[in-house]
Amino acid sequence: MSELNDSEHRDEVLRKAQTIAYPDPHARPRNAEEPMDPHVIVLFGATGDLARRKLLPGLAHLTVSKLAPDIRVIGTSLEDIDSEAFRRLAREAIDEFGDDRFTDEQWNDFAERLSYVPQPEGAAKLQAAVREAEDLLGEGTRRLHYLSVPPKAASSVIDMLAEADLVERSRVIMEKPFGTDLESAIRLNERVHETFTESQIFRIDHFLGKEAAQNILAFRFANGLFEPIWNRNFIDHIQIDVPESLGLDQRAAFYEPTGAYKDMVVTHLFQILAFVAMEPPTALEPMPISEEKNKVFRSMEPIRPWEVVRGQYAGYRDEEGVARDSDTETFIALRVRIDNWRWAGVPIYLRTGKRMAEGMRIVSIAFSEAPKSMFPAGSGVGGMGPDHLTFDLADESKVSLSFYGKRPGPGFKLDKMSMQFSTSETVASKDALEAYERLMMDAMHGDHTLFTTAEGIESLWAKSIPLLEDPPPVKSYQPGSWGPNAIHQMIAPNAWRLPFERSWRA
Repeated sequence: MSELNDSEHRDEVLRKAQTIAYPDPHARPRNAEEPMDPHVIVLFGATGDLARRKLLPGLAHLTVSKLAPDIRVIGTSLEDIDSEAFRRLAREAIDEFGDDRFTDEQWNDFAERLSYVPQPEGAAKLQAAVREAEDLLGEGTRRLHYLSVPPKAASSVIDMLAEADLVERSRVIMEKPFGTDLESAIRLNERVHETFTESQIFRIDHFLGKEAAQNILAFRFANGLFEPIWNRNFIDHIQIDVPESLGLDQRAAFYEPTGAYKDMVVTHLFQILAFVAMEPPTALEPMPISEEKNKVFRSMEPIRPWEVVRGQYAGYRDEEGVARDSDTETFIALRVRIDNWRWAGVPIYLRTGKRMAEGMRIVSIAFSEAPKSMFPAGSGVGGMGPDHLTFDLADESKVSLSFYGKRPGPGFKLDKMSMQFSTSETVASKDALEAYERLMMDAMHGDHTLFTTAEGIESLWAKSIPLLEDPPPVKSYQPGSWGPNAIHQMIAPNAWRLPFERSWRA
């Protein structure tokens, strides 16, 4: 092969790789003022838990608040109900889980946009319903297919969309987990790419849609104060801690073959880690942000099974739908190592689990302590741990910076003090969108900034191979605790930040 052909071959390989890794090299984050085309939203799994808790209330809020374009929502699932029954289900879901209280006029406006097609009735019925909705919305209507279905059902849904000829002018949102290991993720990516281009695919992680998660990027890259010290020279360790007080909540059929690692770590905690650890992107645009996140995933060392604690809460095996000899973990804590210049030698600890003491979402950056103390013994310095910068990823999006300061009074005693901030204190707090609302809007705009890529997902499953092939045995822990005792040996000589030694100010 000639040198020219070699060059052409390399360019072709690179082009294909970029087509898979990035949705659209010219894509930019959406401008909130940009008008959007009308949309037909096809909601697969429309009678499921996610649709009831988040998607239907979110779509109702976007419609009533006039943030969404003109839309029609076609629900479909395995349940054999009609459109009127689906509207009743939507009203019950909105009343139970929505934050808004709609007037009769507002509800009627949203309800008339809803219809339902039982999935067993086939592609032709779905196609007819979409065509009818498009006729009502007019020229330029786009399609958004939301796959709120388990991974094993994704292929059949893709087949149905292809058979119904609903691929053109469409985008598809795919729920987590995206695959269950490297092989299944590659297979699923290949299967989806047979029907949809990467620019049409939106792999959702609702954690990235939270204001607090996006605030990590703003905090790091908009301020000259923190980015210069955001490295191994000044940061001792990092914790990402997402305990949940809830149990299975009637999701045993999903959770039993999945477990905490596949359900939470690969799909959520690693994505937050990428925001914390990534290099500055060249622009706040989908391609640069995706590339910097993927660099973090490529730099991660494979997960070492001996640096992982798996747990299972006492009584889990007695839950309905759970095997009596189940080895599924309902809790996991692990150490992650990133092998690059910024983070080499900085341990990163992740923890999540069911039926724990509290439900919280914390990112905690522990700064290195001063190399030498000039303060006398007994002053208190060094006795209350390192200084921390803490992000609370809950809806109020709180940030806290702790540090030593002098205690008022005679002598020189020191106490830990903190500066705290919450987005609820800002005048724009009322404009915050719930994570699913934000991400559905971004997908309608075609903005991939807060979505994951095929390359990123496959990288994470590749790093997970040692753990998935040789998982440590589960250790029992009591419901309402912070997990098995072994987590303290894993993190030593450091300590877990939760439970907090001090509480957030109201």
